[in-house]
Amino acid sequence: MDFDFNLILVPLTIGLGLIWLLDKLTLKQRKTRGRGKESWLVRWAYDFFPVLAVVLIVRSFLIEPFNIPSSSMVPTLYTGDFIAVNKYAYGVRLPLTYNKVIDTGAPEHGDVAVFRYPENPSIYYIKRVIGLPGDTVSYNQGTLAINDVPVATQAMDFDANAELTSQLYSAGQVAPGQMLTEENAAAMGQQEEGDAQYFKETQGKHEYVVRYLNGMNSSQYAPFLQQQSPEVVSSEGNEWRINVPEGQYFVMGDNRDRSADGRFWGFVPDDNLAGKAVYIWMHKPPGLQLPTFKRNGAID
Repeated sequence: MDFDFNLILVPLTIGLGLIWLLDKLTLKQRKTRGRGKESWLVRWAYDFFPVLAVVLIVRSFLIEPFNIPSSSMVPTLYTGDFIAVNKYAYGVRLPLTYNKVIDTGAPEHGDVAVFRYPENPSIYYIKRVIGLPGDTVSYNQGTLAINDVPVATQAMDFDANAELTSQLYSAGQVAPGQMLTEENAAAMGQQEEGDAQYFKETQGKHEYVVRYLNGMNSSQYAPFLQQQSPEVVSSEGNEWRINVPEGQYFVMGDNRDRSADGRFWGFVPDDNLAGKAVYIWMHKPPGLQLPTFKRNGAID
């Protein structure tokens, strides 16, 4: 999610709104010349400003659509999912400036949150909220804990959808001069699934499934963890412990060994929160394939 549509929508809406208001107050072209005889700018203002204003209000303060570009949240979300994000769950914020004008709530343990990536705020990320402000998040030999209380975790059998598994890797250029075909990408996804282990985690009112890869622990390569928790190096990523500062959140992807999340780059400031992911409304497979609605449903 690397483009903020508001960068186009907001200036265009404001510009047409000013022209509409100017004609209402002074120009009065629509009133004196009649519809279809005014200048094209005034005509556009009357035709498009009301529609754009409604779209801007809905997207900025109520519900905004996003699409999932990576597999970091598998099996909760897959590449190609289109989701609805509740924009007022974590406070009503102004578009573009992102200033919070009304405090309507805050993330809870287990929420799936959309936020502006702290290292590049023009890019939107989606991860699961693990640690709240003031929490201590720790991991010890497979056990994730919040404030030294283990997160309820249960191993489970998970029957992954073969079509979705084939989309774990995206076809295209993976390195200069190196292309990954759709067939090779699908084969890599199927091969990786053979090493996948699934666990059910429960945090608060959320019950969801996380994915680990047998024989791999990406935490040992996480720069932020290495800075905050030196034991992560000596334990090969099997032990770490961090404290979440006030006003910030610690997030992780559900696809734990395939997620560049807070373990790698740090905390999410409250100012960067964009909303809570609440619903999958469409899935679009890669290539020239029609969208499907088989995955429609609430996001836990």
